[in-house]
Amino acid sequence: MLNVPPQAFPAPGSQQRAAAGGRGKVPLKPGRSLMDWIRLTKSGKDMAGLKGRLIEVTEDELAKHNKKEDCWICIRGFVYNVTPYMEYHPGGEDELMKAAGTDGTDLFDQVHRWVNYESMLKECLVGRMAAKLIAAPKGMLPEKKVLGASSKDLTPSYDWFQTDSLIAIVIYTKQKDMNAELVILDCEDKRLRGEIIVDGYSYLLEVDLDQAIQEDMAVNIAEKVGKVEIILKKKDKVHWKILGQPLENHNTFMKRTDRGLFYRKCKLVSKTEVTHDTKLFCLLLPKSTHLRVPTGQHVYLKQIIAGTEVVKPYTPVLPFLPLDFQEPSGHDNAYIYLMIKIYSCGLFTQALDHLQIGDYISVSNPEGSFKKSQVQTSEDLFLLAAGTGFTPMVKLLNFALTEVSCLRTVKLIFFNRTEDDILWRNQLEQLALKDERFEVQFILSQPIRDWVGKQGMISSSLLSEFVKRSRKDSKVLICICGPAPFTEQGVQYLKDLGYSQEEVHPFIA
Repeated sequence: MLNVPPQAFPAPGSQQRAAAGGRGKVPLKPGRSLMDWIRLTKSGKDMAGLKGRLIEVTEDELAKHNKKEDCWICIRGFVYNVTPYMEYHPGGEDELMKAAGTDGTDLFDQVHRWVNYESMLKECLVGRMAAKLIAAPKGMLPEKKVLGASSKDLTPSYDWFQTDSLIAIVIYTKQKDMNAELVILDCEDKRLRGEIIVDGYSYLLEVDLDQAIQEDMAVNIAEKVGKVEIILKKKDKVHWKILGQPLENHNTFMKRTDRGLFYRKCKLVSKTEVTHDTKLFCLLLPKSTHLRVPTGQHVYLKQIIAGTEVVKPYTPVLPFLPLDFQEPSGHDNAYIYLMIKIYSCGLFTQALDHLQIGDYISVSNPEGSFKKSQVQTSEDLFLLAAGTGFTPMVKLLNFALTEVSCLRTVKLIFFNRTEDDILWRNQLEQLALKDERFEVQFILSQPIRDWVGKQGMISSSLLSEFVKRSRKDSKVLICICGPAPFTEQGVQYLKDLGYSQEEVHPFIA
């Protein structure tokens, strides 16, 4: 599940709605699936239309190719002829046409920067954009790009120390309230990668270590002063002359969205049935990885299918709903749990379902805009979920009932087709009995005859019945997640009912 910032009500059909994994999909013609596209790219057909040549493309030349029957798009300096891809694009032709004949990099990044377009469109490559020379006014130098006037003062720094058996790397983040969720650490074959998230920016420490280390590492955080300490155990008790050789992006500080996604291989250790078509996957992180997925954020899974890299976003859940309102033990930080619906015609989920225990799959760093502070300042929390749109609500529920004392009401309104589709129904009902603040309402669109609960689909009248402030001036947060039409309609209904932009956070499912 992807989430979008709470500051905006995405208008129906807007680009913000076309978010990764849950963009507003359109019905594709038969024979236009992802697998059909992969087959076409391997058929030997001249997809770029240049008979194997690569050319340098000027802005004027690019602008000429702006029609559905002749469409070129530039992404990060490379130009692709996407004309043959039009009918295969899950978001529809109109979405592609928004970037026709132009540089579509920003638009692409807004929608699904995680997609490996180089792999998907490699046979459509036309060439590079021609360098555009800009002459500075006489006597003036081009302005340098900086993070901000005080960026130098805000940039983290690091130092390192050693004993006979240990290496200690200390990162000074210059950020108060640093916590374990903001530190991501990986080490493989002496390559150490440490990423610190600081207010939407990313600081990266990346070196090829001077000597080998043991697998297990420790991360200590002085939260109030923003100091992060990484403890490595030497494999051999020798004196290190240097920490290691800096890699290309070492000691850089940039916007998080400009930092490429990083993946590590995780081991599938269990796969259990939740409903007739949904399973709970348990993935084991490498021993030399420190990764905590924040509440409301997602990760990407990457698989190679028929020689093409395919990536999909999923929101991690807990292994169960803790009825004692406590986080799972620290040992569980070694695992990532994903609740995934297996589609009979879904290329990606079918490949996932065929993974055997012990197989590996690539998992990215977490992403997302949701912040816990949105809940911590609320008195009423409403969660609107449809199907597997329930997944971002799992950690959110646990956090709200465990750590937010100011909440008076927490209500989950859970939409499904049938009773058999309801995820973790028994656990949710038990949770409602345990905490008087929590209430769950199941709503079915295709119930059997003896269903005595509510039935229907999301509507303004239904929301006006179930989404009500506990007091006239209560601070409220409404989170919504499900298929794109469900989310779009729900957001619009809530706006019509008078809820403000700041009070609604849509997760794109």
